[in-house]
Amino acid sequence: MQHRTLGGQGLEVSAIGYGSMGLTMAYGPGDEQEGVAAIRRAHDLGVTFFDTAELYGWGAGSNEILVGKAVKDFRDEVVLATKFGFDLSNLSEGFGLDSRPDNIRKVTDNSLRYLDTDRIDVLYQHRVDPDVPIEDVAGTVKELIDAGKVKYFGLSEAGPETIRRAHAVQPVSVLQTEYSLFERDVEQLFPVLDELGIGFVAYSPLGRGFITGTAKPAGEYDATDMRNSDPRWAPGNFEKNVEAVNRLGDLAATKGITVSQLALAWLLTRGEHVVPIPGTRSPRRIEENAGAADVTLTGAELAAIDEILPHGGFGARYAEGHVPTWIGPRPRAQSAP
Repeated sequence: MQHRTLGGQGLEVSAIGYGSMGLTMAYGPGDEQEGVAAIRRAHDLGVTFFDTAELYGWGAGSNEILVGKAVKDFRDEVVLATKFGFDLSNLSEGFGLDSRPDNIRKVTDNSLRYLDTDRIDVLYQHRVDPDVPIEDVAGTVKELIDAGKVKYFGLSEAGPETIRRAHAVQPVSVLQTEYSLFERDVEQLFPVLDELGIGFVAYSPLGRGFITGTAKPAGEYDATDMRNSDPRWAPGNFEKNVEAVNRLGDLAATKGITVSQLALAWLLTRGEHVVPIPGTRSPRRIEENAGAADVTLTGAELAAIDEILPHGGFGARYAEGHVPTWIGPRPRAQSAP
């Protein structure tokens, strides 16, 4: 497995990482034994970058505990990333944002305990909190780095002004945001990342599973699965996205690879600072995803991909009212005839 360096502080990770969210939330019921086996198989294949978060365990630590258990025997060979930034104190009434310094410290100590480790390799602010100056957030993470509890600072779903202000207090090693053939808005931030020497981690790099070629219409997933309400699965958008993935699959077949491998390999061409973190519970899918690191795409193949999906997939990232505010409007692919 190739490695890449994210940011200017020395964060080195495998070219393909692993996102653990789906092991405990958003994609239907999970199984701890299955999750542990998936993570260990990823490590066997050279994956060294594992991503979790306080939110993924609904504040009870279940996802971090699972990840910590899975990597216990090879902890020093991998990079563990986790996140703070939500108020999960009263889930019966929903949850909001909380990046106050005291909460950052509390969540970090909890994460260290849940992960059963003496340091967090990458600590992200999960979502920007408008009620807490980003300078206070960065300063608190700097204290944790100075104390040896954290090694690198990351942001998630942050815009250019936030990134610059945070970076001035504590160098930001990596930004994490959704990025895939279906979702390309974040490309407008790449000049800022290049200027400041910040790496990029692409979450949902397979369009929440749509680009695997196994998508089902909304309503056919478990009741707890977020895809039932995802606009990309809505009637009208769904059929157009299926057609696009089928065309991508035809292109992938000419190279003897899968459509997932094509999509991940495409992300790796976006720059040496880009690392995708696909998540799956299937050992076979893990093998497939890891294999994407060895795929080379020609200029003609990249042009063919852009012809199929020039602006991204059909349908917004989230239902109305849940779109991140850092991005400006742009023409959506679904407006095309």
